[in-house]
Amino acid sequence: MPDTTTLAPVSPLSHRLLAMNESATIAMAKKARELMATGIDVINLSFGEPDFQTPQYIKDAAKQALDDGYTFYTPVPGIPELRQAICDKFKRDNQLDFQPNQIVVSTGAKQALANAVLSLVNPGEEVIVFAPYWVSYEEMVKLAEGVPVTLVGTLENEYKVTAAQLEAAITPRTKLIMYSSPCNPTGAVFSREELGEIAEVLARHPQVYALADEIYEYINFVGEHASLAHFDEIKDRVITVNGFSKGYAMTGWRLGYLAARADIASACEKMQSQITSGTCSITQRAGLAALRGGRASADEMVAAYRRRRDLVLDIVKDIPGFNTPTPSGAFYIFPEVSAYFNRLAPDGSTIRDSSDLALYLLHDAHVSAVSGDAFGAPECMRFSTAAADDKLVEAFRRIKASLAKL
Repeated sequence: MPDTTTLAPVSPLSHRLLAMNESATIAMAKKARELMATGIDVINLSFGEPDFQTPQYIKDAAKQALDDGYTFYTPVPGIPELRQAICDKFKRDNQLDFQPNQIVVSTGAKQALANAVLSLVNPGEEVIVFAPYWVSYEEMVKLAEGVPVTLVGTLENEYKVTAAQLEAAITPRTKLIMYSSPCNPTGAVFSREELGEIAEVLARHPQVYALADEIYEYINFVGEHASLAHFDEIKDRVITVNGFSKGYAMTGWRLGYLAARADIASACEKMQSQITSGTCSITQRAGLAALRGGRASADEMVAAYRRRRDLVLDIVKDIPGFNTPTPSGAFYIFPEVSAYFNRLAPDGSTIRDSSDLALYLLHDAHVSAVSGDAFGAPECMRFSTAAADDKLVEAFRRIKASLAKL
């Protein structure tokens, strides 16, 4: 008999799981928490989470829902009142007309994105992902056994992909494009004119759909928020995703939604029905109160985010080797940091890339950030500005001191 004692065990895990990467933002936040557990004062700038409390009127609605016994299963695509309120929101804020049967409420915008990708993409079909991109986009495409095609915007254009780039990247195998605006991680915001040019390209390629992630819609420093679904010639091929975590500081509530053509929405509902069914009943009542309450609380938070952005930009302009475009939205800065690559750290190790630099800053400056390779931009790093002013000042003081050692 052959000697099998030295053979490596075969993993029982699926190929699709082994092909996926762990979320880099969650992984870095975990490392930061582990250091903090040892008593080290770590300033966490790795997570995309508002530091504000959920507005009180939203909390009160959740408490009332509990008192009213609103604790049973809900329809898979969401309670009727919330789906109608989302339609009303699209009309009020975006001048878009949807009916409740075009809305699917999910357990976070992340699930809405995954529902859409899994419902649309067949094995081997290409998905053009505008880069820099949110870390989960590529992994969702891999899960659907699609082929992610990264399309990288230039620093000179605030990292925004152009219509000409998109036209050149589309092939007969292209099924979908994915992007966010305002963008995580860059904070770039597509204008109506830029989206109009992208719509013209998509109009020439009727097999291509678009997945527009608008979760940072309210955190916009340049005025009008433009949606790709505005353009009549392609609106039936646009799936718009949004949610409550950023604009209403409801990250832990896990509530998002998508709006799409009725048959696509129905497909996403079918997908969700076999994975989670309807999202939390209490959370949905809280979301309903959020939408009915308007956006005054969001506007107050945006004013703070704008102040923090300006505070951080004023500090980092004096950090050599930080090439930082001005974000037009969201709550991040995304500097190009390759000037620090191939330098020696104080312990004699070499900073080869942004992953090494992120780990160096975590252990030397005790500030956590996320390397750019996770976002399709390996020469960059992402720092969240969703922290108190004094924390931001101290974080970048530490960063500047640590970088000076390289």
